[in-house]
Amino acid sequence: MTTINLKDFYSWHTHDEYIEVSDEVAAELRADKLYEAAYQRRLTRHKAQYSLDCEDGIEYSACLHEPTPQEVLELKERFIRLWNALNSLPEIQGRRIDAHIILGISIKAIAEADGVHEESVRQSIKRGLERMKKTF
Repeated sequence: MTTINLKDFYSWHTHDEYIEVSDEVAAELRADKLYEAAYQRRLTRHKAQYSLDCEDGIEYSACLHEPTPQEVLELKERFIRLWNALNSLPEIQGRRIDAHIILGISIKAIAEADGVHEESVRQSIKRGLERMKKTF
């Protein structure tokens, strides 16, 4: 029988706690500890540490879940309702909302492309969104 300290093998043990275990169990615990240390060394040497906030898509793929058929149907219905609300607007308002909200083009760039003042574009987008809310 071998005496081991549980604090050495389990991170949730905050104080020393000694127990007697068989030699096979002690050998397996030590082998696991060595394997974990070797794994951490390999990660460091090959620069394979991953951070969820490094903007390379790992966070998205780690948090991604498959939507249920009900969620897919609700998203599709919401998309159709938004599409219909956007198509119910006059052409200029719809084009400006599409450019600013969906494509992310600045109001200044839209105003320069249309040859109008920025405030008129801003008001057009605001009125179009209010109309979409009523339709939606």
